[in-house]
Amino acid sequence: MPTLRVELFEGRSAEQKRALAKELTEACVRVLGSSADSVDVIFQDVKRENWASGGVLWSDKQAAKPAGG
Repeated sequence: MPTLRVELFEGRSAEQKRALAKELTEACVRVLGSSADSVDVIFQDVKRENWASGGVLWSDKQAAKPAGG
């Protein structure tokens, strides 16, 4: 029973998550031989202020982005 945990910046729509869950489930069925009913996908929405890459918060990267860029 694979359980997939997907962390994303908040703001994705239910439709986007639904489509991703379907694709991930189909991949597990194809690659692992799992039944679709045994695949769990857990989405965790993360605020940009709670995620950093390279020591910089994503909320700061977004704030530093020039207008129109």
